[in-house]
Amino acid sequence: MDRKEKFINQISNIMFYAGITIEVLLVIIDKSVFINPVEGQIFRITFLLFLTKVCFTKYSMKEYTAIFLFGVLGVLSYFYTGRNEILRLVIMVAACKNVDMKKCLKLVFYMMLTGCAVIILLSMLGICGEIALTQEYGRGGVETRYVLGMGHPNALHCMFWALVLLGLYLYAEKMKWYCFILLFIINHFFFLLTGSKTSFLVTALTVLLAMILAVFKNQIFKKLCVLAGYLATVFSVGISVVVAAQAYRVYNYVWHGDTTKITMFFVKLNDIFNGRIRILVENDRFEGTTRTWSLFSRPENNYFFDMGWIRLFYWFGIIPGCVFVAVVFVLMIYSYKKQDYMAALVVISVSVYSVIEAHVFSDYLARNYIFFLLGMYWNQMFCLSSSEERYWWKIPEHIKELK
Repeated sequence: MDRKEKFINQISNIMFYAGITIEVLLVIIDKSVFINPVEGQIFRITFLLFLTKVCFTKYSMKEYTAIFLFGVLGVLSYFYTGRNEILRLVIMVAACKNVDMKKCLKLVFYMMLTGCAVIILLSMLGICGEIALTQEYGRGGVETRYVLGMGHPNALHCMFWALVLLGLYLYAEKMKWYCFILLFIINHFFFLLTGSKTSFLVTALTVLLAMILAVFKNQIFKKLCVLAGYLATVFSVGISVVVAAQAYRVYNYVWHGDTTKITMFFVKLNDIFNGRIRILVENDRFEGTTRTWSLFSRPENNYFFDMGWIRLFYWFGIIPGCVFVAVVFVLMIYSYKKQDYMAALVVISVSVYSVIEAHVFSDYLARNYIFFLLGMYWNQMFCLSSSEERYWWKIPEHIKELK
C-alpha cells in the first residue's frame, strides 16, 4: 500500500467513526429528556460521513452492483415516503467494509453505557429528568414506576436489554457462569424498578441462550439451540403479520360485541401484549394494520406505535420490509454456517423483542445491532468479495481494459 492510499484509508476511517459516534450520541440524546431541534440536519451529516467512507473504499464490481441496487431501493423509498432511513442504512452498511466491527461495537457499547449512566445520574441528582412517574399504565390502576431520566419505564428497561445484548455479543464467550447469574439478578432488579414484563422476559431469555452458547461445549446442542432461536425469529415475523391482518377483530369485540372463537383469541393476545393490538385500531384508518400497508408505503404512514415488525412494513412498505426480512434470513444462515453463535443471538433477541417493542425500527441506525452485523458480513454472505477491487473513479479505466 503506497503512502497516498494509506492516507486515504486513514481519512475514510476517521469519517466512518465520526459518523458512528454521532449516531450513538443521537440515540443517547433521544433517550434523555432533551429535545434535539436539528436532528434531521445531523442525520444528513452522518450520511455524508458514511458516503465519504464509501467513496474512498475499494470494492469489487459485484459489491458496487449490490450497493447500487440497494441504493435504488433506498431512493425509491425516499421518493414514496419522504423517509431516508433505507438510503442511510445502505450507505452505512457499505461503509463498514474493512472496518474492525468488534472494535466498532466496543465503541458503541461503552458510549451507550456511559451515556445511560450519565442520564441516570443526572436524574438522581435532580438536575435533569424525572426519577419516577406515577400514572395509569394500562394495567387497571395508577402505578409508580421508575424511569431514571429516560421518560418511560419501558425505555429504561429497553436500554438495559440493549446494553446486555451488545455486552453479551462482545464478551459472553469469555464470561464465567456466575457472570450470567449476576445478569439475571440485575435484570430482576430493573424489573422491580420498571415493571416492564416484555424487556424482563426477553432479557432473561437472551442471557439464558448466551449462557448455553458460551458455557456448554457440545456443538450439536448449541446448533439445536440456535435453530430453535431461528424458528422463534421466523415465528416473530409471522405472528406480527397475522396480528396486523387480524387486529380489526379487537375493534369488533369492543364496539360490536363479536365473541367468536378467533376474535376472542386475538382479544386474549391483546391482553398478553398489554393492549398493543388495540392501539392499532384506536384511530380512524386503523393505522399499522395491513389495510394501511402498500408496496412502498407513503408519507401519511407516520403513526407511532409499538410492535416493531409491524412498524417496519407500515412505515417503509411491503417490498422494503420483505427485502429486509430476506436479508436477515440470509444473515441467519451465514452466521449458522460460520458458527458465529453470538451473531445469531443478536438476531434472535432483536427479532423476538420486535414483536412487542419497536426500539430497533426507528430513525436511529445505531439502535439496531443487526445493521452492524450486516456491515460486517454483507459482502461475504452474498459472495461478492473479489481480489479485483478498485476505487469508483477507476471503474472507467477497468472498462477500457476489458474492451
